[in-house]
Amino acid sequence: MKAKVYITPKAGILDPQGLTIERSLPALGFEGVSNVRVGKYIELELPDGEGAGESLERMCRKLLANPIIEDFEYELIEE
Repeated sequence: MKAKVYITPKAGILDPQGLTIERSLPALGFEGVSNVRVGKYIELELPDGEGAGESLERMCRKLLANPIIEDFEYELIEE
């Protein structure tokens, strides 16, 4: 089973990379873009079976994301 995890800074947490991109886009001719947030994307292969979602949730909370400053969401894809 494949898992895709998306991690982004929580709202209200400073995102210097996102701010730099947001400020640079108008100079490149891309007007009106706002609220740019830069995060992480992680792909994992998990063993098939029940409980994969619960296991992935624990992985995210304990290692993959910092739940104090980051939000995460994931999707499980059965192959």
